[in-house]
Amino acid sequence: MPTVLLIEDEPALGMIVRDSLEVRGFTVLYASEGNEGLTFFRQHQPDIVVADVMMPQMDGFTLAEHIRQENSDVPIIFLTARSQTADVVRGFELGGNDYLKKPFSLDELIVRINALLRRKPASLPSSTLELTIGRYQFDPSKQKLMLGGQTVLLSHREAELLRRLYEQRNQVLERSTVLTELWGEDSFFNGRSLDVFITKLRRHLREDAQIQIINIRGIGYKLIV
Repeated sequence: MPTVLLIEDEPALGMIVRDSLEVRGFTVLYASEGNEGLTFFRQHQPDIVVADVMMPQMDGFTLAEHIRQENSDVPIIFLTARSQTADVVRGFELGGNDYLKKPFSLDELIVRINALLRRKPASLPSSTLELTIGRYQFDPSKQKLMLGGQTVLLSHREAELLRRLYEQRNQVLERSTVLTELWGEDSFFNGRSLDVFITKLRRHLREDAQIQIINIRGIGYKLIV
């Protein structure tokens, strides 16, 4: 049975969501605030995390930062009453996979949990060869991007996305293909998440002005080296 870590500081809502998930066969770990949620995450390594954003002591965004430092693949769904674009983007930048606005339908939450659980991270290539991207060296298998004596450890998705861009360098990498292969489906929320990851890669590569990741509107992205 999949294990869901639910972090929600409203007791009534937390119990309703927990009971609804358990009725549908999920094992639920329930925490009422972020610190407790992080402890549960480290102890039990759940299959998916569902976290409220606005919580005392440690909010959902800070919790996600800590989780992503330890695990780049576990799906995270944010629950929040905040729906401004900046908040949505920040959630994706911190490694969130989906975003559900309160009040929400329990059926919709369960559909989104199941959709994320069906996705499996694409396997990184077994080759240990480093790739040269402008002035950078990129090791896909170790998820490392190096320039001089500096090394950036990429997340799984960052490494996979950069590898695909490199393989299609100076050609268009289709957006729909990447979303299907790395996110499981081409949806609005996944598309926003992809945009965030592209922005992250641009930042990682900014020390070489000759490298560009160009947005081909409505089609995809092109890595110019």
